[in-house]
Formats: sequence, C-alpha cells, structure tokens
Amino acid sequence: MRVGYTTIFQGGGDAAVDHEVYKNELALCDLAEPLGFEMLWAVEHHFTSYTMCPEPLQFLSYMAARTKNIQLGSGAVILPWHDPVRVAECVAMLDLLCDGRFIFGMGRGLGRIEFEGLRVPMDESRARFVESAEIVVRALETGILEADGEFYKIPKRELRPRPVRGFRDRLYAAAVSPESVRIMADVGAGILINPQKDWEDVAEDMKAYRAQFRELKGTDPPAPMVTGWVCCHEDHDTAEQMAREYIGAYYESVMDHYELGGRHFESTRGYEYYRRLASYIGENGSDKVIENFINLQIWGTPDECYQRIVDIQSKVGNDGFNAVCSFSGMSPETGEANLRLFATEVMPRVKELAPIDTAELDAAVGAGTAERA
Repeated sequence: MRVGYTTIFQGGGDAAVDHEVYKNELALCDLAEPLGFEMLWAVEHHFTSYTMCPEPLQFLSYMAARTKNIQLGSGAVILPWHDPVRVAECVAMLDLLCDGRFIFGMGRGLGRIEFEGLRVPMDESRARFVESAEIVVRALETGILEADGEFYKIPKRELRPRPVRGFRDRLYAAAVSPESVRIMADVGAGILINPQKDWEDVAEDMKAYRAQFRELKGTDPPAPMVTGWVCCHEDHDTAEQMAREYIGAYYESVMDHYELGGRHFESTRGYEYYRRLASYIGENGSDKVIENFINLQIWGTPDECYQRIVDIQSKVGNDGFNAVCSFSGMSPETGEANLRLFATEVMPRVKELAPIDTAELDAAVGAGTAERA
C-alpha cells in the first residue's frame, strides 16, 4: 500500500497566528520525504481557519522545488470554484515542474461560506463539477481546450505547456455522499475517501461505485485512497486522550465550517446525503456524531494504528493511506512526535499490505449487508 502525508494548515480558531501555522506545517512537510512518505497531499478551503490552503496547486509547486521523488497530490481542487481553463493550465504546468509527480485530485465542494464567498451557486455544484471535469480531463489528455456547455463556453485553444502524459491513471476525486460517488464513476476518477460514516456504509458505496465504473468504462476502477486523522502514541491511554482532544476538536471544526446541522441543505440540490445527516444530528446531538467520527480514525499504539488500517482495507479495498498528523491546535512538538512515530513504527508495515481482491470484497459486502438486514 502507498502511504502519504496530508497537511491541512488548520488554524485552530483564534489560538494560533496564521504565519506560525504555516511555519510549523511546512516544517512537517519537509520531513515527509526523508521519513519515507510516498505522497504529500494538500486540500483546498477558503475563508475560515478550518483549513487555510486556498490554493493547493501553488503550495504543491512550492513543495515540488523542495522535494525530489515524493508524489504531490491535490485532495482536492474544487472545480466549481474555478475556471476550467485555468485549472487545466495550472495542472499541466505543475506536472512539468515536478517531472510527472503530480496526482490530480478534484472535488465539488460542500461549504456554503465558500460557495457564497466565491460567488458560485451551491445548488449548481454537481452540474458544474461534471462539466468542468470533462473539460479539464479532456484537455489534459488531448492538449485541446474547448467547450460549449451550460456553464462553460470555451473557444478552441491549445493547452500550453502541453501535458507530457494524461492523468487517467492518476486521477482521483473526493467523495463522501453516495451521490458524489456515482458522479466520480461517471468522470472516471478514483475515490479519495474522507471518513465520515461507518466503514460498512463506505464499503457499500465502493461496491456500487465499482459496478458503475465497470459499466461505464469497461474496466476496473483504481483502488480508492483513504485519508485518516492519526493520533499515535506508545501508550494506549495517552493516544486515546489525544484522539478525544484533537480528533474530537477537528470534527467540531468540520461541523462548524460546513454547518452540518444547517437547514440550508433542505433546499440545496445535490446534497441529499447532507440533508439526512443534518436530520440525524438534530435527532441524536453533536456528541454522538463526534464520537462516531473519532472511532473511524487511526489512533492508539503503533500496533493498534496498524490494525485499524488493516481493518479499513479489508472493508473498502484501498491501496493508499494518507495520514493527517497535525491538526486542532496541536503544538509543533506534538505534531512532529505524532508524525515520526507513525512513520517509523506504523508506515513500514502498512507499505507491505498487499492489494485486496475486489471481487471477493464485493461478495463479502453483499453478504454483510444481507446479515445486517
């Protein structure tokens, strides 16, 4: 299994100065390649301290010059927020700068504060994503920019610099809801899984995704990648305390940034899953949702962290795992210790994990679903 490091530049409310956050996170990013991580990922978000990387391609261009071999991934560029011409140009340029090390991850967005601030109607996100993804992926394959769609009308132009090679084998998309998973199969992208619901439910989504991908593309899809929030410590009790403090606080920031309990999902097209989630939060309270999220993540002793990753792979068949090791106002010392322990005691064993047979996995998912019914 491939193992990556994901940096999120989380400000932790008003507790940290943004410049200090960047200085500390960049120090950890500089450790990723020497410690043996095979990928370095950045995410896109705007306007709050939830995560403070509004331009992941700019950040990854910076890291391209500071690294030699590590792959660089966007997890993800939110297509509805951007002109597809500029996305294609920036991706092609970054891939040349890093000599083909870029992994293109894209998404359709969820935060109302971001859609409003970027002046894009949120209920158009699904259609805009599909249209933009087709334009960008086609341009990266053919070197030609052209479109006559509902949202984007682009006169025929060459993409320069020309892409050296396409992205069909290194194209991923962030997806949580079943609706997004189906869209990503249509686009032909692998799935970046950010865990927010039971792994058994994710397994069912992946089974449906694989079936739809095969039907549409005539081939098996790439295995998904999983991102996990890590609290690793030699002492179990300390690791659990870290998980409840830091992972719990992180999900509180998720709920706040995305307004997960908000009623706006009731009237926003394309976000049916989040409409149901808002109802669940209203009925069960935020504490229940936070506890569920903590239990989905990677925390414990190194042996326990490794076993959690093994268990996740057995359910969803991922061939990549990306660790988030600094978040929720962790001190630089805590974040670095967390990163180093995971890298030295967990990552080598994770790298040795063999791929999962998806046919057997899908059969097991079907049997498990029948048992729960």
